[in-house]
This record gives sequence, structure tokens and C-alpha cells, in this order.
Amino acid sequence: MIKIYFPLFLLLSVTACSQAPAPAVTREPSSPMASSRQAGPGEYQVKPGDTLYRIAREHGMTPTELAGLNNIDNPAMLQVGQILRLRPTGTGATAAPAVTAVPVGVAGAVETRSLDGAPAPAVAPAGTLVHEPRGGKEPYSEEANTRLNAPAVPAPNASPAAAPAPTAAAATVPPAASTASVAGVTWAWPTGAKIKAAYNGSSNKGIDFEGKQGDPVHAAGDGRVLFAGNGPQGYGKLVIIKHNTDLLSVYAHNSKLLVKEGQAVKLGQKISEMGSSGTDSVKLHFEIRRQGLPVDPGPFLPKR
Repeated sequence: MIKIYFPLFLLLSVTACSQAPAPAVTREPSSPMASSRQAGPGEYQVKPGDTLYRIAREHGMTPTELAGLNNIDNPAMLQVGQILRLRPTGTGATAAPAVTAVPVGVAGAVETRSLDGAPAPAVAPAGTLVHEPRGGKEPYSEEANTRLNAPAVPAPNASPAAAPAPTAAAATVPPAASTASVAGVTWAWPTGAKIKAAYNGSSNKGIDFEGKQGDPVHAAGDGRVLFAGNGPQGYGKLVIIKHNTDLLSVYAHNSKLLVKEGQAVKLGQKISEMGSSGTDSVKLHFEIRRQGLPVDPGPFLPKR
């Protein structure tokens, strides 16, 4: 995998303090490479100050992928106004259709997973939210209490069965985790901690969770680690997971990182431990980004 250098941090420049920019585009749209038309779906129009690295990282791509898609041999030759493709096209100039998020509870099914990682017997129909695994209940009585607390008696000539070993899924999936399938990704909450600050689109581009030093942080969906290391100012120790061509999830202020760049991760896998790096209190700052831009995580995550 191509090593991700410092320009990756510009992916988060919308909400972090500014960093020293890489060599940027300064030429005017009069260049033959520039275009007078506006960028359409799946395209990006180069602006003053842009770099190939910044554009690629903001849209969940590597610089090599972006350069190859647009036949760019020299990254320094980007022109202001130039139209870049962000995904392969079919025939002609038809762009791949954009993925539309479906609000949880309106369309798309919500499924649950039990604590041992096995899927629930059935998927709840659209519009139905399931918050926890199903469990049997019975009214309290002295008879029931005696029966439930009596030691198990093995059958004659049979040795007691050994307790099953915990599965890997049981060690990674947070307790009572429900999931929601939105925009081609199955999502779950990255932590069961209390929400400290919600997304508002201006001062907070994600969700802040309060917690204790070392609390587990889980992957919100299947994907591959795009970045794991010290992020730009204001993010501390940072993990970024790429879920598909459009969607990334961001986990900031960790005390310890448990994954590496390029590593495949599964929904619910423990990827880091909560901390206070880059901030003044222990918390997890969580974002979901579509084509590099922060969006409200609420419609992607299952209802609590």
C-alpha cells in the first residue's frame, strides 16, 4: 500500500486547525486544461490552493488512484477550473450514480446481533427498530427461583459438557449492539458511552462521547484502515476507516491505537482505546464523511 504522508491530514482540514499547505494550484482558468463547465456528479472542479493529495484524501482515494483515473503524469500541472473524475465512468461521460442515505426507521431493515456474534433468527421489517437481543422472561416465583439457581446435574455415565470458549466476535462486538444498513454499509455505534456533544454542522462536525481513559472504541462498520497515527492539530491520535468509495469514519482523541494502515477491520472490532490526545478531556470524537465532507452520523446509526 502506498504510504500515506502528511498531506492526508488535509482530509480533516474542515474542522481542524490549518496546517502548512503543500505546493498548490495557482494558475488561472485560462489554461487549455481548465473547463468553463461546472463539475457534475462524481466529478470535482479544481480550486485555487488545491493539490492532488488534498483532493484525493478529501474524497477517500489515494493520490495514485486519482492521478490514474484522470491520466495525470505530473501532479504539479493541475489547473484551476480543471474537471477531475472521482470514479470510473461507463460509456461516454455518464458518471456513477450517487449513493443516497436512507434514514433508519424509514427504509432499509435493521438487524440485531447476539452477544456471541451469531445473527438473530430474523431481520426486523423496515420501520421497526430492535434495540437489544431477544431474551425469555418469566414471572418471579419461589419455584422458578429454586429451579434457576439449582446446580446442573449431569446425565448418568456422561461427563459434564465443557463451557464453550468465547468467540472472537463476542470479544469485539459491543454489548447489545444493534445495527442499521444504510448507503451500502452496515453500521453500529462506535461506543456505548454517553453522548457529550451532538453533531450540529458548524462547531461540531461529528459526535463527542464522554468516557474513561482506556474505554474501548469499536469500528462502526466493515472497512479498511486508511490512516492510523497522530492526526492534525485538534484530533490527537486518529483512526480513519474507509468503508466504500464514498464513506469514511473518523475516530479521534485516542490514547492507544490497535490497528495499522491498510488493515481490514470488521464491524464492532476494537480499534483503539479512548483518551484525551489533542484535547482537554477524555472523549471520543466520531465523524462520518461522505466524499470527504462531514455529514450527520445520526441517519446512519441505529436508534439507541
